[in-house]
Amino acid sequence: MRLFHFSEDSALVRFEPHVARTAAQPEPLVWAIDEWHAPMYCLPRDCPRACFWAGERSSEEDRERWLHGLQPRFVIAVEAGWLQRIRSTVLYRYEMPPASFTARDADSGHYVSRQTVLPLRVEELTDLVAAIVDAGVELRVVERLGPLWKRIHRGSTLHFSGTRLRNAVGYPAEFGVEGGQAAAPGAAGARRVALQPRAARRYSRAPAVGSAQCGDPL
Repeated sequence: MRLFHFSEDSALVRFEPHVARTAAQPEPLVWAIDEWHAPMYCLPRDCPRACFWAGERSSEEDRERWLHGLQPRFVIAVEAGWLQRIRSTVLYRYEMPPASFTARDADSGHYVSRQTVLPLRVEELTDLVAAIVDAGVELRVVERLGPLWKRIHRGSTLHFSGTRLRNAVGYPAEFGVEGGQAAAPGAAGARRVALQPRAARRYSRAPAVGSAQCGDPL
């Protein structure tokens, strides 16, 4: 199993358990994402994104309607207004030693450690679009995420995951998210929701040089 942590900081040498100001839980943790879900984080930290993919219970109609008969690992939809930032942002992908990590949510790919973690290696990602596409993921650019998210969230049999959706144009009115609250994880059977009720959910921190204090990665 390979685990990763994505950051715009290239100088991190240790990851300390920390309760971020936006964290939903009080326990100090270091967060990581598994290899399958990792391309979801090959984007600028605050970029809103809607991800969806076919599961065992997804209907043929939805596969054709939303995936156009193709079989990508998953689709990441982003707003056109973020495209320039996606093209210009450089990320650093830290590979984490898996020994101290345990699964937080197997379906979401999130893992947590309660110990200080020293990364195994770091890789610079200068072309985020290529990193996504090379992983077998479709990057779909839309004007607004809300109408797409609402239809997949409420009316499809696909798996889905939303990150930083509060930063999207038209949130929450266009997303079908009442009062800005997220649906509970695991709702709607085979599908899941990773939408969080705060604006800055993924790696929200102001680390000291050479260390990372990580909260909830969403």
